[in-house]
Order: sequence, then structure tokens, then C-alpha cells
Amino acid sequence: MDGPSQANIKPSIGVAVITHHAKHHLSNCLPPFLESPLHPRVLVVNSSSNDGTIETAQELGADTLVIPRKEFNHGSTREKARKYLGTDIVVMLTPDAYAIDNQVLEKLVQPIVTAKTAVAYARQISHNETDFFEAFPREFNYPTQSHIRGLDDAKTYGIYTFFCSNSCAAYSNQALDEIGGFQSVLLGEDTVAVASLLRKGYKIAYVSEAVVKHSHRYSILEEFQRHFDTGLARNEYQHLISVGGSDSNRGKEYVREMIKRLAKEKPHLLPYAFTHIIAKWLGYTIGSFSVKAPSWLKKALSSQDFYWTSE
Repeated sequence: MDGPSQANIKPSIGVAVITHHAKHHLSNCLPPFLESPLHPRVLVVNSSSNDGTIETAQELGADTLVIPRKEFNHGSTREKARKYLGTDIVVMLTPDAYAIDNQVLEKLVQPIVTAKTAVAYARQISHNETDFFEAFPREFNYPTQSHIRGLDDAKTYGIYTFFCSNSCAAYSNQALDEIGGFQSVLLGEDTVAVASLLRKGYKIAYVSEAVVKHSHRYSILEEFQRHFDTGLARNEYQHLISVGGSDSNRGKEYVREMIKRLAKEKPHLLPYAFTHIIAKWLGYTIGSFSVKAPSWLKKALSSQDFYWTSE
């Protein structure tokens, strides 16, 4: 008797949840994936937070892996997780991303299963009872329509061509192997991976039907620090994303849409919005010119103190 046809062989799926002090998120984050009809292997990676994250993950039914905090890095930790899982498809997830149902995983990986793309990322909506400054970024970056894009679409999408979020994104492990996996970076390991894959001829899918709740409210200082990190990191891998136009064009579009919305719906928030815009612009600009700055200064301005002392 012949063996099963290739079409009937289902790829193995792993979900890597990267955590630190995440115990309070797990009861919302893990069940939709643990209960998925695809029966993925769910791995919770914890950078030694000692707050009960590991114990809670195990109680819920996930595998666990602990790494020293001094070894944590957005890229290399995810690389370690995907190799540990060793599945055909790996999903990167943050614990504060809550899938709206247990069908999210099935919808998310479909473009990879059908060999249309090497990457797929979910739509993000804000959590309940969030304000404008949490909700608007999600509405701007995560439209209601799904699409597939490749390097040839850079003229249409600009820098957004390389957009992806490892808060909830799926990858073909075979494709990741071709580019050497996730790189050790300050942040933006998802952007680096997507840009490298697109340059090899692969495509990325935005799957609006796969929805997770994920949003943050940042202070003015936090916005400055995050955009300092973004400016610094993107300067270092600019060669990968240069065909998509500049971040400034995307930023100007974001500001125009935000101001238009606020002027129409919440004009009293405009002064605060301008403060946020200035903080982001200053952070990004200073970061982009700080590649050769001393490490102590970069650490002082960064949102991620662990990166500068990680091994």
C-alpha cells in the first residue's frame, strides 16, 4: 500500500511565547493556542523572571524553557526557541497578545501551509476600554483587508512592505533556515527576517481574519525611548529595507491621519498628540545618529537596558 500523499501530510506547528513577568497574561494568552484544532506544541520561554510564569504555563499544559536574563535578546532568544521546537512552522507570540478564538492559529498559518508565503502575521486590535492613542496605531497598521506582498510591491507599500509583528506571526522554518534564522538585534528581528526573506523571493501575508487583542499605552518618555531604539536599530539594517522608501514617509502619513482623526473626533487631545509626535521624532532622530555613540549613552536612552549587558 502506498503511503499518505504529500497533500495529506500536515506540517507540524510550534508556538513560542517569549515571556518575562508574564504570569498574569498566560490564562488569556495560552488557551486559544493550546485548544487549537491544529494541536500545536506550545513553548513558553521565560528569561528568569521567577514570578510563577513557568509554573502557570506548565499547569496550563505548555512546555517551558528558562534562559538567564543576561542572555535574553529579541532575535537570538526567538532563534533558540524555534530550534528548540523544531517544527515545520513556528509562530512567534508575546504573552500580551490574546487571540479572540481558537481558530486564529488555523487562519494564520494557512498561507504558509498552502505555500503561498513564508511569513504570515495576524491583525491586532486594541484591548477593551483603551483610549485613542492605543487604538489608532492598531487601526493604522492593521487594516480590515488581508493581502499578500513581496519585494516587487515596494512601490505600492513603501517601507510597509517589510512590516511584521512578532507579537503574533508565523514563519516557515525551512525559509528561516535559508536566511540563518532570527538575528541578534536591539529590536526589529521580525523586520530583518521579513526583509531577508523577501529579498530571496518569498512573500509575506497579512491575515486580517486572524485577530489578536494587543495594545499598549506608552508615556512620553517611553515613546522617546522606544523610537530611539527604532532609529538606532533600523540604521544598522537600513541596507535590507532601503528599497521600500523611508520611515519618514510612513511617519508623515501616520501623523496626517492621526491629526485628521483627532481634529474631527477629539480636538481637545491635539496638544497631547503633538507632544507624542515630537517625542517620537526626537527619539528616532537621535537614535539614527547614535550608532557610533558610546554604549553607556545608548543604554541610558534605550528602553531595553538588558540588551546592552546581554551575552
